[in-house]
Amino acid sequence: MLRTNVSVISRISAACILALAASPTVCLAQAAPTKEQLSRWLERFPQADANHDGVLTAEEALAFRGTQVPSDASTKEDRNPSKVVRKDADRKNPGAPRVFNVDPGWDREKFPDHAVCYLSPAEILEVYQSTLDDNRPALVSFDPPQDGALRVVATGHSFMAPGYKTLPTICRAAGMEQPLYTHTGGGITGSARYKWEEENGIFEFDRRPIPKLLASIANAEWDAMLWGPYFNDRPKYYACWVDFCLKYNPQMKFYLSDAWPQLYRFDALPKSEDFFTDQVIEQWGAIHRQDYLDQVGPLQQEYPNKVFIMPTCDAMVLAAKAFQKGDLPGIEGLHRVIGRQEKSLWVDSLGHLGPGFEWLEGYVFYATLYGRSPELIEDSVIPDNPSSFPSPELDRQFRKIAWQAVTRHPLSGIRDENGDGLRD
Repeated sequence: MLRTNVSVISRISAACILALAASPTVCLAQAAPTKEQLSRWLERFPQADANHDGVLTAEEALAFRGTQVPSDASTKEDRNPSKVVRKDADRKNPGAPRVFNVDPGWDREKFPDHAVCYLSPAEILEVYQSTLDDNRPALVSFDPPQDGALRVVATGHSFMAPGYKTLPTICRAAGMEQPLYTHTGGGITGSARYKWEEENGIFEFDRRPIPKLLASIANAEWDAMLWGPYFNDRPKYYACWVDFCLKYNPQMKFYLSDAWPQLYRFDALPKSEDFFTDQVIEQWGAIHRQDYLDQVGPLQQEYPNKVFIMPTCDAMVLAAKAFQKGDLPGIEGLHRVIGRQEKSLWVDSLGHLGPGFEWLEGYVFYATLYGRSPELIEDSVIPDNPSSFPSPELDRQFRKIAWQAVTRHPLSGIRDENGDGLRD
């Protein structure tokens, strides 16, 4: 992975995070949010309630802020780049440093003895209950679904939030209610490594554990875990989660989204969208794809038939090519930073998804988890009216692209050789 000149990320309170969504000039030094503040923000930003339980947590506030990063208004001149390269110079991406300090404890054979993962299930539950100052239950569990749904726990950040938002709606259209329990954060705070440290009370969170997921994983039944990727990840950041989950739920499977290509891969910011030929788009995606093959490949060897990739990268590459051919009705541009079109595939320099593409990500999640093409879902997930976006035509393209990406990726675990839209 790339290295930059950014040092350790500073933790920003969720209070400021939501305030920044309304005003980027708000001071960053604020106290942790109170329940009253979170309640007010929920009224103002109902879409920040990621799990739709009617309660806005600090983690959800932070994750929502990650989706509100303003577009990059830079007009840097093109230096006539001829190829995609790994560039060391860091563009300013608040909350998403590409170089940061990692505690040397990750290189040791064992985590500190006080790590929560070494406690009994009852003790883990007690630890998490002690961190709650309201009436929320420390244990979240779901009865065995009778409709074919999988019970899912997940970490992630703003790149995962669109899929986490749309997946339950997609599953409902497919005749299932999706059990989904998340512990998310904005940028680096939603990474698998960061959440493991936070939940266990180790390293950066020494003796200050918040075992939100660990408590429920150890005390309830789950079928799958999802992660969002992050810069400089190592397989061990995921292996610790796998080991813990399999201890209590041996049947579980694990899925890492590989996100999508980002502008920092170029040696200079392209001056226009004409730069993005099919060849450039394919190479852009191939470099990114290889990083995640390198992550999941060793995990698949260590945990056969357990760890897979949700190929959102391939889906966005296919979508970019489809846009170039005029096959994404209603989409106006490839990248808002470059083409300045509102309805673009990407909207800012960090690479957040443009309007409508939360459905494409959700379809990739659905197709990988359930081994079914979204094209087989008869019900619409988009309101049926002339002003709806995406349009039914664009929605059909998203479903088609998602299944193509999933069935063609070597580490998705899904093949459809007979073309019936179902996992072989």
